[in-house]
Amino acid sequence: MFEISIWQEVLSTMRKNLLRTILTSFSVFWGIFILMILLGSGNGLKEGVMHNFSDANNCVWLWGGRTSKAYGGFNKGRKIQLKNDDIQFLGHSYENLENLSGNINLPGAITVSYKNNYDNYNVQAILPGHQATENVQLIQGRLLNILDIEQYRKVTIIGKDVKEQILKDEDPIGKYVNIREIPFLVVGVFDDIHPNELKRLYIPISVAHKTFIPGSNIGTLTFTLDDYSVDESESLVEEVKQSIALKHRFDAEDPRALGNWNALKEYKKMQALFNGINVFVGVMGIFTLIAGIVGVSNIMLIVVRERTKEIGIRKAIGATPGSVVGLIIFESIIITSIAGYLGLLCGISLLELLAGKMPASDFFRNPGVDFRIAVGAALLVVFAGALAGFVPARKASRIKPIVALRDE
Repeated sequence: MFEISIWQEVLSTMRKNLLRTILTSFSVFWGIFILMILLGSGNGLKEGVMHNFSDANNCVWLWGGRTSKAYGGFNKGRKIQLKNDDIQFLGHSYENLENLSGNINLPGAITVSYKNNYDNYNVQAILPGHQATENVQLIQGRLLNILDIEQYRKVTIIGKDVKEQILKDEDPIGKYVNIREIPFLVVGVFDDIHPNELKRLYIPISVAHKTFIPGSNIGTLTFTLDDYSVDESESLVEEVKQSIALKHRFDAEDPRALGNWNALKEYKKMQALFNGINVFVGVMGIFTLIAGIVGVSNIMLIVVRERTKEIGIRKAIGATPGSVVGLIIFESIIITSIAGYLGLLCGISLLELLAGKMPASDFFRNPGVDFRIAVGAALLVVFAGALAGFVPARKASRIKPIVALRDE
């Protein structure tokens, strides 16, 4: 099939019926093109939504609410306030809770200044484990550590935007920035995929309790779970909620007393949803491709009918049925492969163009097709071409020379 004469014969046949070849090829081209667009759009939608899961995918958040049920002599409507000792309590009760931390979001826009530069930013007081929960990407210096908490160090790590806006071109490490007129030593700079989180500073929670918010209240309690399934994580979260309910004396079944968000559960749910979407768009694209392949098969049947006498002559002078089958299948593969490759190229090119021109959003970003899927699609086209030519080729191999030579 790699002889030059075979290629010349196939190309000659395609040129003789150029319009028919183009129309036949277009159906395959369109099928592969639509398949790439559907898969790329599905991936773009998935990337956009999954982009919101920038924090650790196995983290759990808990926060206090207000009771909606009377319990233990307390009326409903009581505020449940989480505290520092809740962190210690859970740490002693559950050894499998990793990166256990509390978080306080300092209320309002906090003025942060350096020399004559100043602006308003979000300041959060945390324990070191919260940096793993937030998936902080350190780009300079170091993160907050347990000594910062225990020794009440007035240190901070700042977002990249904070560094660029108030420290400009200066090396931020070792410089002091004023948070509400109180100097804090910058020990690190971090990056984040969410632009709004780059306008943030983290400080030790112990310092916040001493300086800004006296007491021991915390806003949220967070931890991560390693190698847990969704069911296992849900079961553990329920145990933790019951423990906190017993400690704070509220009904563990009260849906408003203690809020929670299990990132692993939501992440797996989104993954399952988009895997289903990818299967759906893939099936739709393949059916579109099949419609094109059926068209190729029908055209090849017409080609066999038109070349009946030629095939008969070939067989009369010694051509084997296998060589006849191979010739027809080869011609079908050439048509579908060229059209499929062009469809693949145009589909991927359009997706790359969209990825470069469209602004990224929380719902759609970076549409594209995985390289392995593109290779798989190319192999699928070759297989489809062989399949499209098989029935016509089989019919051609059964032509009897004496009958073919009588054909008008």
